[in-house]
Amino acid sequence: MPFAYYQRLSPARKRIYRRSDEITSIPLPRAEELRPLTHELAAVLDEEDRREAERICQQLADGLTERLEVPSVHVTVLKVRPRDGWGELHGLYEPSEDEYLSRISLWMRTAQRAQVVAFRTFLRTLLHELGHHLDYELFDLEETFHTEGFYKRESSLFNQLVDKEKPGR
Repeated sequence: MPFAYYQRLSPARKRIYRRSDEITSIPLPRAEELRPLTHELAAVLDEEDRREAERICQQLADGLTERLEVPSVHVTVLKVRPRDGWGELHGLYEPSEDEYLSRISLWMRTAQRAQVVAFRTFLRTLLHELGHHLDYELFDLEETFHTEGFYKRESSLFNQLVDKEKPGR
């Protein structure tokens, strides 16, 4: 079932949307090797350590892109989420231009109360932005849409990376 904005898309963009929607999982080779990083991430978020969170997010991104054999992406963790009339920005993916790496920006604190973002929300935001990168680099989509398939792929990665016995907070 396409999201409401599907009806406003051109026929070419509808084809991309449908193709994205059909892809519902991303098998991640050796995912268990990356799980300790998710535990570390939960701990540094508890400690409110932005630099360590950035280092671990970069390691997670490197581990994912290496295992999926796609180009790397540069991850930056910033302090407080930007906020405007539309709400708070959780993360941002910027595709590569020329020789530069694609970029992911994440914000560690909420805009309203400047509280550290909960571990699961923070990790899902990283995986969400990586999902945009994978749409271009792994699935060779000309555009990246928020489809049901996109959200299922995000959940697929999350479930492979988070140890159910030690889920973080």
